[in-house]
Amino acid sequence: MEVNERCDVYSFGVLTLELITGKHPGDLISSLSSSSSFSLSTSTVHGILLKDVLDQRLLPPKNQVAEQVVMVAKLAFACLQANPLSRPTMRQVAMKLSDDHIIMKISDDQSPPLQNQFHMITLGQLF
Repeated sequence: MEVNERCDVYSFGVLTLELITGKHPGDLISSLSSSSSFSLSTSTVHGILLKDVLDQRLLPPKNQVAEQVVMVAKLAFACLQANPLSRPTMRQVAMKLSDDHIIMKISDDQSPPLQNQFHMITLGQLF
């Protein structure tokens, strides 16, 4: 295995998932990667709700915090792509996490505001 920036970004994705789930995400990553490399058609991925993998010791996020959690989860999963060339660079990750980007709503993805939809977001929607 060649150690490079793409490996670093994979590690960042693992660490980020660990932070938002409150536990090591090894089982989650294994089940997702065995599901045809994050294929959006996989029923396993569509069946897992984001709220169910978040750290249950914390209150569910609301409003802008919920939008930020979704953005961070999307970024983490992008870092875990099976093909290293499909992963963002750490520079792209840093730009996405910068204050200007994290404060912006996810509407740059042309998605409607989350408000009451957070509890229905599946992991499949984050890829």
